[in-house]
Amino acid sequence: MPHRSPLGLLLPLVLVAALGPAARAESSYWNRADMDTTCAPCRDFYRYAEGGWLANTKMPPGYGSYGGFDELGDRNEAVLHAILDRDTAASGAAAGGDARRVGDYYAACMDSAAAERAGVTPMQLDLAGIDALKSPADVPSELGWLHAQGTRAAFGFGAGPDPRRSTLTIASAGQGGLGMPERDYYFKGDSASRALRTEYVAHVARLFRMIGRPNPLGEAGRVMALETALAGGSMTRAQRRDPRAVYHKVPLDTLRAWTPGVNWDAYFSRRAMRAPDSINVMQPDFFRALAARMSATPLADWQAYLRWMVVREASPMLTQAFVDEDFSWRKRLTGATEVLPRWKRCVGATDGDLGDLLGREYVRERFTPQARERALAMVKNLEAALGERIGALPWMSDTTQRAARVKLDAFAEKIGYPDKWKDYAGVPIVRTSWLANRHATTRWEIARDIARLDKPVDKHEWAMSPPTVNAYYSPSFNSINFPAGILQPPFYDPNWDDALNYGAIGAVIGHEMTHGFDDRGRQFDADGNMRDWWTAADANRYKERADKVVGQFDGYTVLDSVRLNGRVTLGENIADLGGLAVAYAAFQKASAGQPRLQRDGLWPEQRFFLAWARVWRTLDTPEQLRTQVETDPHSPAQWRVDGPLSNLDEFAKAFGCKEGDAMVRKAEERARIW
Repeated sequence: MPHRSPLGLLLPLVLVAALGPAARAESSYWNRADMDTTCAPCRDFYRYAEGGWLANTKMPPGYGSYGGFDELGDRNEAVLHAILDRDTAASGAAAGGDARRVGDYYAACMDSAAAERAGVTPMQLDLAGIDALKSPADVPSELGWLHAQGTRAAFGFGAGPDPRRSTLTIASAGQGGLGMPERDYYFKGDSASRALRTEYVAHVARLFRMIGRPNPLGEAGRVMALETALAGGSMTRAQRRDPRAVYHKVPLDTLRAWTPGVNWDAYFSRRAMRAPDSINVMQPDFFRALAARMSATPLADWQAYLRWMVVREASPMLTQAFVDEDFSWRKRLTGATEVLPRWKRCVGATDGDLGDLLGREYVRERFTPQARERALAMVKNLEAALGERIGALPWMSDTTQRAARVKLDAFAEKIGYPDKWKDYAGVPIVRTSWLANRHATTRWEIARDIARLDKPVDKHEWAMSPPTVNAYYSPSFNSINFPAGILQPPFYDPNWDDALNYGAIGAVIGHEMTHGFDDRGRQFDADGNMRDWWTAADANRYKERADKVVGQFDGYTVLDSVRLNGRVTLGENIADLGGLAVAYAAFQKASAGQPRLQRDGLWPEQRFFLAWARVWRTLDTPEQLRTQVETDPHSPAQWRVDGPLSNLDEFAKAFGCKEGDAMVRKAEERARIW
């Protein structure tokens, strides 16, 4: 296909904008060298928009994937690093105060010499408890102890909103306990999967040898056998996408009947919690399988497995030898060539364990109340655009439209940071042991959650810390959440024009809003309760449109042969498609009546779509790409750009794409939902 220039394809040319404040602010954002204009935008827009950057950027050695999110993450990390250095040096800070607590945590994490002196001592209490087990009947009690410390073994147990009564906190238990990333890793028959399983066993054996086990390879084999049995009873990723398939709220006695031989009283006692009256058993078949393994598996196998769960959790926080061995396994999954510098790992750990304390300091430096207000105004504009689109849907009945509008109007908008910060008073942070601090913060968080059982849900809480470069939608809270960390360039800048802001953060906001109406989110109502508010005919019409998205992404591959799973990635793909359509409509409305000016030879409509591509540009190692496809509900970067855009008439018009171009799907295959 001959190359077709994107310039001058829309309307007669108007004057190019002068280099005003907005254009100057964008000078660090746009670099024509990042593009590959030898590739027509209608053939492969991702390559056209970011081919130069992809060709000229080198993967940082500590990463398996690097792109727009990571570029911003590195900048935010530098801010946090400066804050933590300052807090660490503030030796005169009040004991137990926020700055002192954060500084002590970071100092302990950075103290590699202390880690070397401690050796395996920080694990000894847990390992001694495992050695002392007398029979498989003792395993539930030991699991209770380990779960209270945050060690993920055998299954998951926690507290959260009841999916059918979102104001009430209930207990929930779900499948888990695997050391490999997903259940399918244990069963795939291709040579790469078999080789990975072999390396996993060798990795477990090497760590067992480091803690002095007499038969490390034999114990590693026991671990692999038990994990394979747990994986065999687990739901697939596609099965878990249906919220109704993972909701089975039953009296505790029903769980007891499903799991004969599992001493739940011992489990709850060791967790120092009252046994709940009822529990959401997310995967009953998994717990039946677990119960069967509990008595049939020799004690030595359980002990090997539990030792492994303790060692794998602790390894990144121990001596350099443990850190290096932990990385050797992660390298197989990510392709990263070096361990991240210790300061980066410690910044991430402090943010993860004391996120509200560190986040409050970050917000003071990087996110003003005015920036919060501007972002909220943009969210309101996008909500209005989605509301108009819902009202104009030709395939949805008035009844369902009204219910959809009620849900949209009930969205809780959380911008930047929580209105009420967590109070970590009573969490014992020391300056001597990273692992001790990890256990202390984890125990505090877990106990805090468990204490809420049968109490009202606090819908003001956040699931991410303020510096996080991410965003999310909560079905149970019916909330859209945008941390201050993502409300920065290349996603958002108040000095940019509407094309850039709406194409970048606007489409991200639209993405999270659309999650409220994706294949899972649409099953929850305005109050966050799992309830069918659709007419049967509308639900069928929705599924027909969603199936087009499934078919589209099923057809994409990476690494020439690794095929995407359109069913697993459906929610994210719907959110990308809907988010872009909503953001474009809001952008058109916001810029109505303004002069249509070219900047850097590009029309506003073109720059809108280029801003979306700029957000998603990503370098990936082959290992990381394979792992992403096999574990992540998000599609790889190229298909987050080319996939949704190939469905949008707005994109085709902006770049003059025609039927038959690769970036224009056939009319009968084109997906459009919201």
